[in-house]
Amino acid sequence: MTLSIAIIILTCLVSITSFSRHNSIDELSMWPYMVKEKNQYYRFITSGFVHADYMHLAFNMITLFFFGRYIEVMFQQLFGGKLYFLLFYIIALIASDIPCYIKNRNNPGYRSIGASGAVSAVLFAFILVQPWTKIYIFFLPLPAIIYGVLFLGYSAYMAKRGGDGINHDAHFWGAVVGVLFPLALKPGLAGYFLHQLTNFN
Repeated sequence: MTLSIAIIILTCLVSITSFSRHNSIDELSMWPYMVKEKNQYYRFITSGFVHADYMHLAFNMITLFFFGRYIEVMFQQLFGGKLYFLLFYIIALIASDIPCYIKNRNNPGYRSIGASGAVSAVLFAFILVQPWTKIYIFFLPLPAIIYGVLFLGYSAYMAKRGGDGINHDAHFWGAVVGVLFPLALKPGLAGYFLHQLTNFN
């Protein structure tokens, strides 16, 4: 079993069993105020394993299913071990929630859940190595790099605007981790990305 499939199974089990138990969501969610007041740092990780509903869960896990296996194999080939993918996923979960913590650490009413930050990291790691591959957004084929630019712009705009209950900061910073993590371990990927970008067929 691949690590990405194992993460999907674990996330589905935790999320589905939490749907009818709101206290479980409160216990696992990213609750910045409780992190600050009670030092509950585990929330940076556990929040990525609970979701609001089946649609939220399905969107994240389907995306992880299609891109996670590719990135897992790529990391194994580039860095020499499967555990790099697990490290990458955990770092993305944590890093994508840091802006949320900073903004809301004094707000006892704010909570955030979902694996979106880590899933964004996986997707953008794919964009780094396959920028012109078509991905389907609501059944519409779009080059991955075009989607990436639009996604980053939209996430940055909505993070500033706020008010829709979605943690757009996690989406944006997860995407940043998705690019920086592989580049930090293999700087030569920057040249590979530029070569791919300028050799569009």
